[in-house]
Amino acid sequence: MTVPTGATRRVAFVLKGYPRVSETFIAQEILALERRGLHILIVSLRHPTDRATHPIHRQIGAALLYLPEYLYQDIVRVWRGWLRSRRRAGYRAARAAWFSDLCRDPTPNRIRRFGQALVLAAELPEDVDHLHAHFLHTPASVARYTALLTSLDWTVSAHAKDIWTLPEWEKRSKLAEARWVVTCTEAARRHLAGLESRPEAVWLCYHGVDLVRFAPAPRRSNTRNGSDPKQPVMILSVGRSVTKKGYDDLLEALALLRAGLQWRFVYIGGGPLHASLKRQAERLSLSHRIEWRGAMAQPEVLSAYREADLFVLASKVAADGDRDGLPNVLVEAQSQGLACISTRVSAIPELIEQHVTGLLVPPGSPSLLAEALERLIVDPMQRAWLGAAGEHRVRRLFSIEDGIDLLAARFGLASARRPDHEPALRSPERFPSSEENATQMECVSPFMRR
Repeated sequence: MTVPTGATRRVAFVLKGYPRVSETFIAQEILALERRGLHILIVSLRHPTDRATHPIHRQIGAALLYLPEYLYQDIVRVWRGWLRSRRRAGYRAARAAWFSDLCRDPTPNRIRRFGQALVLAAELPEDVDHLHAHFLHTPASVARYTALLTSLDWTVSAHAKDIWTLPEWEKRSKLAEARWVVTCTEAARRHLAGLESRPEAVWLCYHGVDLVRFAPAPRRSNTRNGSDPKQPVMILSVGRSVTKKGYDDLLEALALLRAGLQWRFVYIGGGPLHASLKRQAERLSLSHRIEWRGAMAQPEVLSAYREADLFVLASKVAADGDRDGLPNVLVEAQSQGLACISTRVSAIPELIEQHVTGLLVPPGSPSLLAEALERLIVDPMQRAWLGAAGEHRVRRLFSIEDGIDLLAARFGLASARRPDHEPALRSPERFPSSEENATQMECVSPFMRR
C-alpha cells in the first residue's frame, strides 16, 4: 500500500468516549502523534462518565467535539445536520450504506450512528481531511458514514471486543472501505487480514508502553515469601470488572490458596461487576484480605505496580465472544519488573512466554491459577527472575515509540521518527526463541544464573 505523501492537515479521531480512564492507551497515542506534528480533532460519541482522569489528558492540545449522545436530546442539532448533509454529493451513498446495515441490524444504536454521522459531517471543520476511528464497531460506523457523506478517507484502529463480537458481514464491509487498518495483536491481524480482500492493508501496531513515563522501578527487596503475617505478599490486579477479565475466577483461585499463606490482594478498577465481586469475596471469606481501590489515575496505578510483589490477570473469553487483546496493564506491570501470571487467551502469549517471562494458565481454571499463585507467593527468587526477564522483553520489544513510528508513517507525517522501519510488520516471528531469550536474560539479573 502506498504511504500518503505529505502530512495531512488535520485528522479527526472518532472515539466512543473521552476522556476515559480505561483507554489511556488512546490518550498516549494522541499525545505522541501531536508531538510528531499531527493536528488532531477529538470527536467523542459520548460524554465522560469517569470521575478520575489521567494527567496525560491535560497535556493533550487537541480540540474536542462532542456529538449528540442520544439523538432526541439534541434534535435541533440533528435536524440541522441532516439539512446540511442531504445536499452533499455523497448523501445517497451514505444513506444506502446505512439502510443496508439497518436491515441487518435494526437497532436504535444503528439509527443513532447515522444521526451522529450527519451532525459530524455538518460540523466538521474545513481543515480536517481524514477520519480515524478507534474501535471497529460504533466509532468506525460513524466514521464510515461520515466519510461517505464528505468524500474523505477514513482509517481505523481495531482492538479487542470490537473485533471478536462484531458480525462478520460488518467487519468485511468496513475493512473493504477503510483505507488502512491497524490492530494491536498479531492474532487480531491474522483474523482481520483473512477477512480483507487487501490483506496488506491490515497492519500490526502494538500499543506498547511509554518507557519515559514508566521508567524502571526502584529495586524490589523481593524477600516476602508468604510466611510472615507482618509482611504479606501483595498481589495486584488492574482492570475493569467485566466478564472477560476473569475476576470471578481469580477470587475462586485466591480462596483455594492453602491456609496459613500470608498474602493480600489489591484490586484497582471499576465496572459493572464490582458489587457482585464484593459479594463473592464475602461468600468466600476473602473480604478481610482484599483492598478495593476503585478506578485510579495513572500515577497511582504506577505506584501500585511498584509496591506489589506480583501481578495477576485471569482473562477469559466471555459468552458473547468478547475477550482481551493484549492487555496494556500486563505490559505496564512488566515494565516495572513485576512478575506476572495470566492466561492463554488471545494475544497474551505474544507478550508472556511460559516460564521465561511469566506464568500462563488455561482460562477459566481457578485451581491451576491457584497453583501458579502459590508458586510465586512462596518463591521471591522466582518472582525476581520472571520480573527481570519480563521487563527486559518489554523494554526491548514493546516501546510505544515503535507503534507511533508506524502510525506517523501511515498518516504521512514527515516527522516520523524512524521512517525506514515503517514497512516492517511487528509480529511474533521477529521475537527471539526461548533459547535466544534465555541467553539474553543471563545479562539481566543475577537471579537468572540459578
